Amino acid sequence: MQAAVVMWVLAQEAQQRPSAIIQMLPILAILVIFYFLLIRPKQREQKVHQKMLSEITKGDRILTSGGMFGSVVGLKDDRVVIKIADDVKVELLKSAVARRLEKGEG
Repeated sequence: MQAAVVMWVLAQEAQQRPSAIIQMLPILAILVIFYFLLIRPKQREQKVHQKMLSEITKGDRILTSGGMFGSVVGLKDDRVVIKIADDVKVELLKSAVARRLEKGEG
């Protein structure tokens, strides 16, 4: 008799448990939301920044990530030389360039 009751209880529990796939759906949904709200926009932003860095030429006005304004006077492979004042030139990594300024800006 006890074996039948135990079997009946186990059968009821098996029917009430959701499958493993159903249990994983909320986690998968969160991962998809993170991808579309955080990862994908950041990748687009990085592509735009890389394109801007590749288009920098001599004479462009730039703003560095440190907050310095300057004019580009020289370019190397991964570096840029900017003039920040008369007779003051600074060599920076291109990755330190935050943005290229439009004429009349900065």
